[in-house]
Amino acid sequence: MNLRRTLKHLFTSRRAALRAFPPSAMDAIGEAIRQSELRHRGQVCFAVESVLDLKRLLRGMQPHERALEVFSRLRVWDTAENNGVLIYLLLADRHVEIVADRGIHGRAGAAAWEPVCREMERSFAAGRFQEGVGKGIDSVSAVLAREFPASGPDSNELPDRPVIVA
Repeated sequence: MNLRRTLKHLFTSRRAALRAFPPSAMDAIGEAIRQSELRHRGQVCFAVESVLDLKRLLRGMQPHERALEVFSRLRVWDTAENNGVLIYLLLADRHVEIVADRGIHGRAGAAAWEPVCREMERSFAAGRFQEGVGKGIDSVSAVLAREFPASGPDSNELPDRPVIVA
């Protein structure tokens, strides 16, 4: 167990996500997702979590493992073409994970998401949360547009509204 990480989680407020992403930012992110999905047939979701609960933290849960849980909980996998993508931010760690369903992951691979995560993390380190998420949505959408270009009317299968995981 990493003492420094544990202390960050214990001393980060559960309300940190609300401070980093006030309602106006959440509205803008939701609109950015909606606009991005006009360019492709994929589905983009954004979820932010302030801290891990003590049980997960003591178990040593890493952001990737938690992102997989959130991916499942939000049913991002439940799309006709298996092309849902979750952008997950664990705020206490300032760590971004992107989890892509098998339809897009099989085409783009994990290598497509790593630079997107690091770019977002740089924005977050500078305190530019909404900007960082916007860049992430644009980058993920570029991959989706290349692999699943729009074809006809938008069939929005998942909510565009970002989620604060409690």
